Amino acid sequence: MGWSRYKEYYLHREDLGFSMDISRMDFPDNFLPKMETAMQAAFQAMDELEKGSIANPDENRMVGHYWLRDPGLAPSTDITEEIMATLLSIKEFASKIQDGAVAGQTGPFNNCLIIGIGGSALGPQFIAEALGDPETDQLVLFFFDNTDPDGIDRTLSKIGSDLGQTLCLVISKSGGTPETRNGMLEAKRAYSDINLEFSKHAVAITGNGSKLDKVATKEGWLQRFPMWDWVGGRTSELAAVGLLPAALQGIDLDNLLEGARAMDSVTRQKDTRKNPAAMLALMWYYATEGKGSKDMVILPYKERLQLFSKYLQQLIMESLGKEFDLEGNTVNQGIAVYGNKGSTDQHAYIQQLLDGVHNFFVTFIEVLKDRELPELEVETGITAGDYLKGFLLGTRSALHDNGRQSITITIDQVSPFSVGMLIALYERAVGFYASLVGINAYHQPGVEAGKKAAASILELQRTVAEFLNQNPEKSWSAETLGKAIDQEKAIELIYKILEHLSENPSRGISSSGSGTAKEFQAT
Repeated sequence: MGWSRYKEYYLHREDLGFSMDISRMDFPDNFLPKMETAMQAAFQAMDELEKGSIANPDENRMVGHYWLRDPGLAPSTDITEEIMATLLSIKEFASKIQDGAVAGQTGPFNNCLIIGIGGSALGPQFIAEALGDPETDQLVLFFFDNTDPDGIDRTLSKIGSDLGQTLCLVISKSGGTPETRNGMLEAKRAYSDINLEFSKHAVAITGNGSKLDKVATKEGWLQRFPMWDWVGGRTSELAAVGLLPAALQGIDLDNLLEGARAMDSVTRQKDTRKNPAAMLALMWYYATEGKGSKDMVILPYKERLQLFSKYLQQLIMESLGKEFDLEGNTVNQGIAVYGNKGSTDQHAYIQQLLDGVHNFFVTFIEVLKDRELPELEVETGITAGDYLKGFLLGTRSALHDNGRQSITITIDQVSPFSVGMLIALYERAVGFYASLVGINAYHQPGVEAGKKAAASILELQRTVAEFLNQNPEKSWSAETLGKAIDQEKAIELIYKILEHLSENPSRGISSSGSGTAKEFQAT
């Protein structure tokens, strides 16, 4: 039964060095035929998307990340030419950086600091980890991917005295993303503190005419690269957002794009059983009952792919986590994604996967090639790589024996081509799944709501601080202050704000007492 089902549902592409096994998902024989009509509708929706239809109606935007690796598919010659020109410009700029024609104020660039958040950092981080090599990397990559001051300080400490040889990429489509703006301002101060000019080390990747674009133009930054409104942040790794850091690092962009283009070609075909992205989306639908009833656990058994689950977390959860469907019905869709790497996870949470609550399905990512260097036998006839494969197959079998479902995706090796394939595979699977459950995968209203909520809290903080500074002769509890500024419904928030301010001496707020009875005063 196991072998015959494996042969039945094993999808192999020798030309791509890729295979996928769904035989350990326990769908019945009638599941795929039952879903065929819905899957054909998903194929049609994807066709319209790639032709340039408005796929994001609330923003009146096309969705065109598939054109990035095959510009000839774009719906206009202007878009085709812009994609090709940008790729050429990326390569030319990276070459000038690497050969020293463009240098920092204290010497040739040997580091690159990427300032971004979400897709503007996760994609470059994943690619850098998967395809980088300390022995051959042209530039060492660092990241400001949060607005945590201590994290920023730690990164600057790692760069140390090389700041004058550090190129800074500031990545924000609108130019108004607070975390990215904060990181840029922190970097500017760091350069200024050692009498260097940030503009002589800075590159912008942003929308044409954005706030960031205007700043970069006014200050004379080294270069500007575009972010197009038809490419979302979580699908921007094969745009300038991801390609420029990869090029600076020395990664083969053409192979990366070719891998994505090859997978796109395979996943455009409308024979469902031969389409890996369609089959992946259908397995998600089956495992989660089309409503996110189980979590997706991503287990890559390869050190280089350890950030893949984090990358997919954003791609899948931001795309599929939606309150409303396309008809405005409340559906609260989504699939939770987590994972780390094998065999580390053998000693972390696989115990729960084997014996605990059955609220998940697993995707194993298997890599056939172990290493470039000669093998070492750790036991007679057995290498460390054999152990890694043994743990993968053993865990897969143990899960199956205990009624837990899994998918296995296999690639020959980790290379620019295979990583490009994986990116394209999951991007299209997300699009197919969204069609199957009737949601818009290409907007993120929840993220925007969170930004608005944060802005209102920061405005409350300004009001609180201003009041204390105007009344320095008295100390105030959160309750008395809330009443004084007519914010009685926000007393908890006021307490949290004051607690934070008082723990940072430079903010000029002191506290006395303890717990919720604390009183606060301007110093």
